[in-house]
Amino acid sequence: MKFKAILSASCMFAVLSVPAMAHHSFAMFDRDKTLTLTGTVKEFQWTNPHAWIYMMVSDESGNAIEYGLEMQGTGQATKNGWKPDSIKVGDKVTVTMHPLKSGSHGGQLLAVILPDGHRLAVTGAPPSAITGE
Repeated sequence: MKFKAILSASCMFAVLSVPAMAHHSFAMFDRDKTLTLTGTVKEFQWTNPHAWIYMMVSDESGNAIEYGLEMQGTGQATKNGWKPDSIKVGDKVTVTMHPLKSGSHGGQLLAVILPDGHRLAVTGAPPSAITGE
């Protein structure tokens, strides 16, 4: 009887653990490259499993290009000093990011400089992204 209870509990634990392991990889980001872009915030999504910043950046010809920047979840972001209103639509910001390997316009956010000069970073950002050095 004790064996069946342990087996049953083990199976339940295994089944309930699967969603926690179903997190996506960050292999789509080129961690060997770091880009810095300045643009205007189009949207800030304070959502889980990851928060997002969408911003408009002008290319060399002056054309506006939308970039989607993935952050960590809101719980971890809060621990790093972020708030749901840290960034507002229309804010001019400078971001440091790892670009997408595909060359598409987007990437993994490392840090942002807000309009008032305050810098916010994300978990796992290299020290240079946090300090700006």
